[in-house]
Amino acid sequence: MSLAQARGVVFDLDGCVWTGAEVAPGAAELIAELARRARGVAFLTNNSRATARDIHARLAALGIEADRERVLTPLEIFGEFIRERHGRSRVLVIGADEMSAVVRAAGHEVLPVERYREATVVAVGNDFDLSYARLTAAARAVAAGAGLVTPNVDPRLPIEGGDFLPGCGAIVEAVAIAGGRRPEIAGKPEPPLFRVALARLGLAPAQAVMVGDSLEADIRGARRVGMQTVLYAPAGGPASDEPDLTVRSFVELGRALLP
Repeated sequence: MSLAQARGVVFDLDGCVWTGAEVAPGAAELIAELARRARGVAFLTNNSRATARDIHARLAALGIEADRERVLTPLEIFGEFIRERHGRSRVLVIGADEMSAVVRAAGHEVLPVERYREATVVAVGNDFDLSYARLTAAARAVAAGAGLVTPNVDPRLPIEGGDFLPGCGAIVEAVAIAGGRRPEIAGKPEPPLFRVALARLGLAPAQAVMVGDSLEADIRGARRVGMQTVLYAPAGGPASDEPDLTVRSFVELGRALLP
């Protein structure tokens, strides 16, 4: 099946549809045209600090219409992800308040950092209040046998101006190395979120295209579940034969999807 025949398109957000507060040129127009032509559209982000409701509101504020049920973040499945792998747990959360809220809502106990020795699971996300003491508590809990889970292992979070913040992956890697355990990943490139997106589009993997800026998280993850892939690389970069197509703009992407 060619890209033009795909019945649905799943877009990554950070570094793709937007960078920081800036929408990529042509992104809103292409998304609106896909919807006008009855092509399914979903949004899939590895953001570890935002719920789907938060992301939906941000899309609306930027003038991008989206079906709320087709906006997905790892936090949407994170509490159940922990339950499936570790049962009801005592969780030390190194991350945003939103992560603590979804973990607690799934029936887990969220521990204060001073009780790290009681943790059966350590959950690590982007933590703008990270301190050496919090990092130490997480690593010690993991070294003592607690499971280590994370929404994603993205090393960088792109922001406007071409700059970045250290991503969730940078923090969880420090915990993993010191604690001696590799993390279990709820978001991209693992299959669960891709499969939820496909289910909400009502499509088989081969009928949908994943558009993203990360070879590891977006392209390889989508290919693992059988989706077609487009790498969005506005600044160019090393050539790769992994995606079905590489584009430098949403205008170029539109020509491929809507000839």
